[in-house]
Amino acid sequence: MATVFEDIAQAVVAGNAPKVVTLTRQALDGGTAPVDIFRQGLIPGMSLVGEKMQSGEFYIPEVLISVRAMKAASGLLRPIMAASQAPEPVGRVVMGTVKGDLHDIGKNLVIVMLEGAGFEVTDLGTDVPAERFAAAARQKNAQIVGLSALLTIGGAPVTDRFAREAGADGYATNAPLAVEMAKRLVGARQARK
Repeated sequence: MATVFEDIAQAVVAGNAPKVVTLTRQALDGGTAPVDIFRQGLIPGMSLVGEKMQSGEFYIPEVLISVRAMKAASGLLRPIMAASQAPEPVGRVVMGTVKGDLHDIGKNLVIVMLEGAGFEVTDLGTDVPAERFAAAARQKNAQIVGLSALLTIGGAPVTDRFAREAGADGYATNAPLAVEMAKRLVGARQARK
């Protein structure tokens, strides 16, 4: 018999926002802690979505539908978690699209996937100058600064080699890989402390 967490995860994968919200409300009414719903239901659901995207079973439209379902439940949980002692995030990320670039679909997808994995993300939006990235990273005590440059540089020409030459610590070709890279970078940084 499936647990409420498994049901929530499966509803996220199916992109069934009304069902995710109903199950989330039922879990809350039953005394389940919001953080447990997030960590044991929503995050595993989005992890499955990421795996399906990587395997080619899901494409961006399916991912966006799942993201919408997860966000619907997050909207219920975040105010409750904010009112109580919120758990420490996995890491802090500042994200934005570089100056001169207005494309944000990929950036927004990465943000949702990072949030679904437990990261606290500050979205600076589009057309962001370098100074604003640096100031936000200091202000938020971010471990990761994520930059999107699809139109400015062109998504296809950007490679791991280009990222290394530009001084980046990591590069990912899609949202699920970006989340894995972020986890590795934060883990490596914490290991050095």
